[in-house]
Amino acid sequence: MILPYNKDLKGFARSLRNDMTDAERTLWSMIRRKQAKGRLFSRQKTIDNYIVDFYCASAALVIELDGGQHYTPEGREQDRRRDADLAALGLKVLRFSDRDVLTNIEGVREEIWNHLWGERREKPPCPPFSKGGVLHVPSHFCQRQSSPFAKGGLKGVFPFAKGGDKDYRC
Repeated sequence: MILPYNKDLKGFARSLRNDMTDAERTLWSMIRRKQAKGRLFSRQKTIDNYIVDFYCASAALVIELDGGQHYTPEGREQDRRRDADLAALGLKVLRFSDRDVLTNIEGVREEIWNHLWGERREKPPCPPFSKGGVLHVPSHFCQRQSSPFAKGGLKGVFPFAKGGDKDYRC
């Protein structure tokens, strides 16, 4: 789905990308380059008549970092309207205070990861790891249909895996 955007905000969004706050820089260092569950995030993305701090199209997720101005009655009302407008476009908005990002980045990360993983809140499978040159794969990793281990083994997927099927069979 292509989201509407206000072309007049593109230049302002670009300037915001060049002048990020400390909290935005901290979170961006954690979610850029598909570090967040392999999901691609954009920063200072123009959506409708707004510029959102971070946006993940594949998860229909907006992440907003709130400074002190967001906690005034006027700021809260603006955020409420903004969240409602974004929700009407089918987007989920997660809000964190700048203070949370700067003092509790692990808690913020966990909340984002939980949302990206889905509403099931289940733990993601552990990635495979290598011991002594042999690839060991936890059995629960093979039970997911989307797993590269489900059918056809690991050939071409993990070139560092040694030996035959016995080294990485589930």
